[in-house]
Amino acid sequence: MRLDALLSRLGFGSRTEVQKLIRQGAVLVSGETVRSPSFAYSGGPVMVRNCPADTRLERHIMLYKPAGLLTAAEDPAQPTVFSVLPGALRSLGCMPVGRLDKDTTGLLLLTTDGTLAHRLIAPQREVEKVYEAVVDTDLTEADVRLFREGIRLSDFTARPAELVILSPRQARITVTEGKYHQVKRMFSAAGHQTLALHRRSFGPVRLDETLSPGQFRELREEELAALYHAAGMR
Repeated sequence: MRLDALLSRLGFGSRTEVQKLIRQGAVLVSGETVRSPSFAYSGGPVMVRNCPADTRLERHIMLYKPAGLLTAAEDPAQPTVFSVLPGALRSLGCMPVGRLDKDTTGLLLLTTDGTLAHRLIAPQREVEKVYEAVVDTDLTEADVRLFREGIRLSDFTARPAELVILSPRQARITVTEGKYHQVKRMFSAAGHQTLALHRRSFGPVRLDETLSPGQFRELREEELAALYHAAGMR
């Protein structure tokens, strides 16, 4: 890959801006100054303005999404999840796997592998998502049965889901779909308003309990391998 193309993808600026950086001698590859934007980069450490550059083009991220952020690349009026992530991730095309509502918290996966993302959210893959919810009225065994049978909503019938009552107004829900406001709409159809919703896991990956809201980390090798397996890709 051309050095200017690499640095542009890594978020160091437009192609013109990084070409200027390179010609100024601000870029080192394997300890040597490179002044040609067309230099064919094939590996080795890169320094830009005396700072090491992370040259990985494939990234897979676990974010503890806080409330108040939209799951979107950008929005003209409201902050998005990218406000708590390095700009380079967006430049690389590291996009969310599905969406969490603005006020929903918990595990949000992001990846540069579009095929992986598409397959993980495809309904036919039936990848489980586990949430914890707090509602405004007491839950009953009738709710458990209703979720188990599948709930008819205005525009579709939600697939059967597992509802486990943790306390009178708190529950764990496992779904294999991820349609717009689905979990909240299912509770609404059962006569409950959702006061809080938190995603604990997506497929085989669980939210790292050491993370705080707004924090993120790279997926570990075993987590990524499990996701590819769940997507039927490896």
